[in-house]
Amino acid sequence: MDEKLNVLFVIIETHWWLASLGFIIFHIVRQVLFIPVVIICIAGGALFGGLIGSIYSIVGLTLSSLFFYFLYHQMPRIFEKVLAMKERWFGNRGNLSVGQITVLRLIPFIHFHLLSLVLIETTKTFSKYARASLLTNIPLAIIYTVFGQFITEFSPTAMVGVLIFLSAMLLIMRQKVVVMKWEQFFQKEKQYKRG
Repeated sequence: MDEKLNVLFVIIETHWWLASLGFIIFHIVRQVLFIPVVIICIAGGALFGGLIGSIYSIVGLTLSSLFFYFLYHQMPRIFEKVLAMKERWFGNRGNLSVGQITVLRLIPFIHFHLLSLVLIETTKTFSKYARASLLTNIPLAIIYTVFGQFITEFSPTAMVGVLIFLSAMLLIMRQKVVVMKWEQFFQKEKQYKRG
């Protein structure tokens, strides 16, 4: 196994341009292969180091988010399952702030593109989405690239502590104002009167 890793590191050192480009492209292809973001970021830290791996992961995750944006707008019927999951998890009444989405991206078991969908609905325009997507991907890439190897070695108590901390951050960064459309309010009222 050590020999295979040594060969991989030699290939990366001699063909760093191709390895870097391949890693960034792998971030985009990752969504088709159903590989979690966390694993790719940890691999980037192991292969390229903390700083360079974080930069590559930020670029790859942002390109992946932009690719999702265009796919969503070109083929919205394909994403009906993601929309149903979004309705089940977040409902249709409130929007999450960019800060909340940033914190939620740090939790490994929350679907990456579910949060991208919430971000699309929160930002409304492509330029705002691109900027917010970049901002929400930076902490994810840095934390899991640099510290990802240590997080997997945490004790269960430490992991619960991290989840409690992230939940507290989620509450602190919440959007303070909830805007409900007139039609949504009265649609719910009609349903209550029928039932």
